[in-house]
Amino acid sequence: QVQLVESGGGLVQAGDSLRLSCAASGGTFSSYIMGWFRQAPGKEREFVCRISASGFSTFYADSVKGRFTISRDNAKNTVYLEMNSLKPEDTAVYYCAASSYKNYGTSTTDYDYWGQGTQVTVSS
Repeated sequence: QVQLVESGGGLVQAGDSLRLSCAASGGTFSSYIMGWFRQAPGKEREFVCRISASGFSTFYADSVKGRFTISRDNAKNTVYLEMNSLKPEDTAVYYCAASSYKNYGTSTTDYDYWGQGTQVTVSS
């Protein structure tokens, strides 16, 4: 059983940067594919990006490609999301997720552990 705790959210202006962190405990962090999802009010939770267990492979949604960077530190059991050039449409609750399925999917059903989320609000 893996517990995930996100931090780093907040209120920023368009064009600003923000770094989210997700600390994991209770499992073998280095064996999980890690992902970030987000959910805006009235919308479904959507895939943002994911990183392989080793950290060598990453994949991004088109909406954030070139602006967001996912990374992980397996020694610290932590995954990060560096968000640059933020836009008002990036406003959402951001969730960290862990996958033991090894299928590199982008659906919420491909991930079996979830954090509680952290709010990111980008003002125009």
